[in-house]
Order: sequence, then C-alpha cells, then structure tokens
Amino acid sequence: MRISYWRAALAAAMLAVAGYAVAQPQAPQQQDAARQQAERSVTQPYNNAPFWREVRTSNSDPGFTQLGDPPERGVLIQSRGETWRQARVPVALIGGLLVALAIVSLGGFYAIRGSIPVGESGSKTMIERFRPADRYAHWTMAIVWVTLGITGLIMTFGKVLLLPIIGHTLYSWLAVAAKNLHNFIGPILIVGVVWMIIRYLPYNWLSKEDFIWLMKIKGNLTGHEYPSGKFNGGEKLVFWFLLVVLTALLIISGLMLNFPNFGQTRATMQTFNVIHMVLAYVAIAMACVHIYLGTIGMKGAYRAMRNGYVTAEWAKHHHERWYNDIRAGKVPESPMVAESAVPEPTRRAVQLAVK
Repeated sequence: MRISYWRAALAAAMLAVAGYAVAQPQAPQQQDAARQQAERSVTQPYNNAPFWREVRTSNSDPGFTQLGDPPERGVLIQSRGETWRQARVPVALIGGLLVALAIVSLGGFYAIRGSIPVGESGSKTMIERFRPADRYAHWTMAIVWVTLGITGLIMTFGKVLLLPIIGHTLYSWLAVAAKNLHNFIGPILIVGVVWMIIRYLPYNWLSKEDFIWLMKIKGNLTGHEYPSGKFNGGEKLVFWFLLVVLTALLIISGLMLNFPNFGQTRATMQTFNVIHMVLAYVAIAMACVHIYLGTIGMKGAYRAMRNGYVTAEWAKHHHERWYNDIRAGKVPESPMVAESAVPEPTRRAVQLAVK
C-alpha cells in the first residue's frame, strides 16, 4: 500500500508540472507561427511551409534524418539551397545583360562600319591558311561550343522569354531537348579543346608585337591594321582566355554538375552551378566578338576557315608579317599557289567573299 501511495503522489506531481507548462503563455514568435499555420491550413491545405521553415532556421533543435546516402545522410533540410536559388536570379540577369550588350554593340558597330574590307593589288595567287586538320578541329569545337551555349541560354532564359511566345507544350519539348543536348554533348567539348590546343598552340605564343597590335586596336578595326603574324594579338587573346582558360573551367564545373557520383554534396554542386553560369556568360560574350569577326565582320574570314584558302591580298592586308614570311619561304605549311591550282568551287567562293 505504501508503494501505491508513492506512485500516486509521483503521478500527481508529474501531471501538475505538465499542466503548469501548458498553462504558460507562448512566446510571440510561437503564437505567430501557430496562427500562420492555422490560417494556411484553411487557404492552402497540406502546405506546411511555416513548419519546415522553422525546422530549417531552428538552432536549438535542428532537424535530422537517417535517410539518404553519404555524404547527404543526416541532412533534413539543406539551407544553402535557398541561398543558391536567390543568387541565381541576379547572376542570370547580369549575365544576360552582358550577352545582350555584346550582341547589340556588335550590331551597332556593323551598321556603322560594315565589314572590314580587303585591299586590292591584282595578284593572282592564293595561300592555304588552314590545313584540313586545322579546320576539322575548329569546326568540331565551334559546333559543340555553340550548341552548348544556345542550350544553356534556353535553360536559363527560356521560361521567361520563350514560354510566353511558343506556349507550354512546345516549350516543354524544347526545354527537355536542350537539357539532354547540353548534358550529353558537353563531354565532347573535352576532345575539341584538346584537339584545338594541339593544332593551334604553336602559332599563339604572345610576343611584343602582339601587345603593340592591341595598343592599336582602333586602327585595326577601321582598316589600318598593324602588321601581325598568322594570328594577331586579338586572336591570341581569344585562344588563351576563351579556349584555354574559360572553356577549360567550364568543362571542370560542367563535369561536377553532369556527374553527381563523384561524392560532391548538393551545396558543392550549387556553388559550381553559379560558377558555371558566370563563366558561361563571360565566355559567350567574348565568343560573340569572335564569331562576328569570323563571319560578317571581316570579308574573307569565314571562307578562310570554311575552305582553307585566302587571297594574297587578304593575307597581306590582315597579317602582313605572316605574308612576308610566306614569301620568304619560312612557312612551308602555308604555300602560296596560283589561283588555277585551287579547285574552282573553292577559288570562286574565296574570291566572292573578299569583294
């Protein structure tokens, strides 16, 4: 009987303590959270955002779980995900404005200046500027790079720019296609970069003459070019910054995102996603300048890479030091030949391009 009395007294004491705890007024924050949850349960049933927000921000009782595989096991809510989601918006906005500024500026320059012309001398000779292996390496790189750039822009800005125009059905197909192309074609870029570096590195070492060329950039863009070798200072900067540095970093960050089985956490992938975006916008803006000068911005430049040949006038006007070395017999891989030695379709295309 004595033991029963002790048990009854202990139970009564516990009930009294529990009742006292319940009777205590809740803190204002707890009251607000409870009120918001009650209101949300009426207007938005099954939406427990306030509850999970409290779990995420709680320092005294952090949430935990045993689900998932390492290294994510034990992470109930990954708070950096919200930081990443908010950071992507200004990064995308600034990057998009940078790309748009590059395109608009180049369009305005072309409207005012037009294509950079080629001087006339009446010569009947041509020069093989790019051998087939050089052109294959360039076009492999160019096709893959442009595909990745376009699909990346679709994934970033498609929902804002394309969805209102083409509708949900067509955009859903386009977005899925862009994502798959981006993911599966991306690793091919590794082959293109290595091939390009092997083929073009010997001609892209910087020299004092290249810095002088860069100092005279205004004259170079208005038809008064400073003599340069096979590649001028601007082309060499594109090689080193766009190809060797930016594209290599894009490959590394892209592999981290494309293959989540390297043991990286979600926080690591979110960081690399932002890095990948920043690098891509800078690279695309720089590539726009390269594409412009290689197509409509300079007469004969596209055909040089498409067919391999340029006229002697083109070589002398744009790359005078290279032209002089060819005439002196110092560049055996770029022979100067008579127009009649060049296949007729190529000859006509090159001649038409420089008119």
